[in-house]
Amino acid sequence: MNRRAVLRRAGTAGGLALAGCLEGLGFEEESAWRDPPLVSDRPDAVYVPASTETMGTYGRAVGEEYAVSLSYTVPHRFWTVAGRETSRVTVGTDDTIHLMCTVWAPGTDHVLPVEVGGDLRRDGESVRSFSPWPMLSQRMGFHYGDNVALPEEGAYTLELSVGPTTARPVGEFEGRFERQETFELGFEYERSQIHEVEFEEVPEDRRGERGALELMDHSGMDGEGRNGDHDGENGSHAASDGGTSDDPGHPPTSRGVPIGELPGTVLGSARTGDAELSVVETDPVYDAESYLAVFARTPHNDVVLPFMSLSARIGGEEAALTETLAPELGPHHGVETDALEAGTEITVAVEAIPQVARHDGYETAFFEFEDVTVTVGE
Repeated sequence: MNRRAVLRRAGTAGGLALAGCLEGLGFEEESAWRDPPLVSDRPDAVYVPASTETMGTYGRAVGEEYAVSLSYTVPHRFWTVAGRETSRVTVGTDDTIHLMCTVWAPGTDHVLPVEVGGDLRRDGESVRSFSPWPMLSQRMGFHYGDNVALPEEGAYTLELSVGPTTARPVGEFEGRFERQETFELGFEYERSQIHEVEFEEVPEDRRGERGALELMDHSGMDGEGRNGDHDGENGSHAASDGGTSDDPGHPPTSRGVPIGELPGTVLGSARTGDAELSVVETDPVYDAESYLAVFARTPHNDVVLPFMSLSARIGGEEAALTETLAPELGPHHGVETDALEAGTEITVAVEAIPQVARHDGYETAFFEFEDVTVTVGE
C-alpha cells in the first residue's frame, strides 16, 4: 500500500516535572548549556548524574517499515565511542538545540538498531546535514541525536533517511527492515521553547552513586502523523496538509522484554562491564533443534545495549552470535544450535563493546567485560 507520512507539530514540553526552566533557575544560557555540573569522582559503572533536563517533541510519523519520533532538548555534552576510545563532545558556541530521533517497529515496543541520517532544510534549501549518533541516555534510553546549530528561528524540514537495520530480522520480522525509508519531518524552531526546557540538579548526596535516573514516560509526548501517496523507490514520506491520521503511538522506552517473560528457559544471568547479560534457550527460529539467545541490557532500567559484538563457546565448540531482531524476543544476539544437553557449559564473550555515544551517567560503563559462563540444568 502506498503511503505518505508527515510530522508537522509545534514543540510540546515532555518528561517529568523538574525544578524549573533555565532562566527561572538563574542560569545564563551559555553556562547552563556548556558547563552543567559533572560528577567529579565517577565510578567505572552506571551512576546517577549531577543534573538532568526535560525534553519536548515535534511529533511522530509512521511508514511502511518504521515509526519515528522527533524530539528536542537543550544542547549538552556527550561522549562518543570508537572502538574502545571515548571522546567528549562539548557544546559549541553556535549550537542551538539537541535534536533526537527514536526509531521503532510499528505496533511493537522494539526500538531498532538502524542506519539514520538526514538533511536540514529551510525554504527548500539545505541548511546542513544531520548525522545523529546512536546514543544512550538514562532518561530517554536508546535513541539517535546530536547538537545542531540552526541559523535562525522559523520553519524547518528534516529529511530523515531511516534503515536498513544492522541486525538480522527473523520469524515474523524476516524480510523486514532491509530497505531505507525517507521521512520529511517539519517543525518550527523557537528559541523560547529551548529556554522553557526544565532543568534539575540532582541532590548532592545522590550524585555519583551506583544507580540510574528513571526512564522517561513517553506517553506525555504528543505528535501527529498523516498518510497519503507514497513516493520514491526508497519509500519517501512527503509532507502533506491532508490525509487521515496515521499515528504510530508513543515511542517506546527501549526497555527490553523482561527476562522472566521471555519464551524459553533462562540458563543464567550475570553482571559484567556493569551490563546485565542473560542467556536463554528458546524455540528455534530456523530449522535447528534449539536456539540460544543472549540479551545485553543496562542495569537498573533494562535498556537494550545495541551495536556490540558477542561470541559463544557451547560445550567447547565456538559459535558466532548474530545481532538479531525477533518479535517475541526483541533485539538480542542469537545462534541456532543442536539440542542442549544437561551439564553443557556455555561461555559468552564480548568481542566489541557497545558502539554508542553516552550521556552523563553511562560514559564510564560498558567497557571492561569478563566472560560469562552458564550451565544447562537437568
